[in-house]
Amino acid sequence: MKQARPRASAARASRSRRQRRPAATAPIHAVVLAGGAGTRFWPLSREAWPKPLLRVGSDRTLLEETLERADRFADTSWLVCGEDHARPMRSAAREAGLPSSRVLVEPAMRNTAAAIAYAAHRIVRRDPDAVLCVLSADHRIPDGRAFAAAMRRAARAAAAEDVLVTLGVRPTRPETGYGYIQLGEPVGGKHRGLHRVARFVEKPDAARARRFVRRADTLWNAGIFAWKAAFFLEELAAHSPEISRALAPIATAPLRGIAHRRAVEKAYRAAPAAPVDKAVMERSQNVWCLPTSFRWSDVGTWKSLAEELGVGRSVTKVIDGEALLCDSKGNLVRGHGRPVVLLGVSGLAVIDAGDALLVAALDRSGDVRKIPSLLRNAGRRDLL
Repeated sequence: MKQARPRASAARASRSRRQRRPAATAPIHAVVLAGGAGTRFWPLSREAWPKPLLRVGSDRTLLEETLERADRFADTSWLVCGEDHARPMRSAAREAGLPSSRVLVEPAMRNTAAAIAYAAHRIVRRDPDAVLCVLSADHRIPDGRAFAAAMRRAARAAAAEDVLVTLGVRPTRPETGYGYIQLGEPVGGKHRGLHRVARFVEKPDAARARRFVRRADTLWNAGIFAWKAAFFLEELAAHSPEISRALAPIATAPLRGIAHRRAVEKAYRAAPAAPVDKAVMERSQNVWCLPTSFRWSDVGTWKSLAEELGVGRSVTKVIDGEALLCDSKGNLVRGHGRPVVLLGVSGLAVIDAGDALLVAALDRSGDVRKIPSLLRNAGRRDLL
């Protein structure tokens, strides 16, 4: 893992928003969200070991890959995680060159709107001109160079205008588990290539998803954003005032220590839970989209990971361990300290974690999220 390059100076935070520096020099802060546990990746992801810390088809964790991508374009990176995962996340962040002071720990799960607002309040105090680039810690984007180029374009637009920029990914299949973005008119001028957003569509049925794939103006919503920290807080106040009011005290709370922790805990107790898409993006009239063509996956299920790794009717992928295959194709296999033998089966995820073994139809792998409830009912909290 390469060393993080020197970060932007906090002294620049003394400038007021009215004295905004030119867009070309606005500092970019990458905010990496790592709040979810990834229950659909059981038995590898657990309550104490979340999905971003997994190595899936790579020798690096998803979090390591994300922080490396962020280091390509950002001056400073931050990580936002939940209290349950704070210890392993801080440890992983340190190994990646990110100091504990830039790991923000949420005392309760309130979804992405609150997580981004927490980071924005902290960052805007350090640098009122900051542009936030919001990333998820558990996505796979193999082409880091193309991703960094897209983020720099989005950040330049966000620095120059009071807009919320979202990245859209060209669909490669009729995916019903993703949200979609319908493009509006091109922005034009110095922001050629960007479009205003006509509307967001959440997780369509299969027939509608097939229509979307055929349309040039409809993209996957990757949940990757760029905006000025201060402008996002203004839009949050306008469109989700309950969340804004609850988190506002963080703006003046001490930056560390017990007083900081108590202020954040109090704010989160009062804050409603909502994803940023519903809290702000779908309500704002100031949303632009940058269409992209790099390969992207949220690897949300074993099926999506299988597709990302090239599993097909005649192709089985072994992501770890030893597997012996006999008349078995189209499977995803992960071993753990013992051989896995497949005979005459196809379309399966066979995932051995050592203390638990999952055998699931890839087409049903979204239902893996139901397993934690089954384990609780069976009294097997040791496997959660």
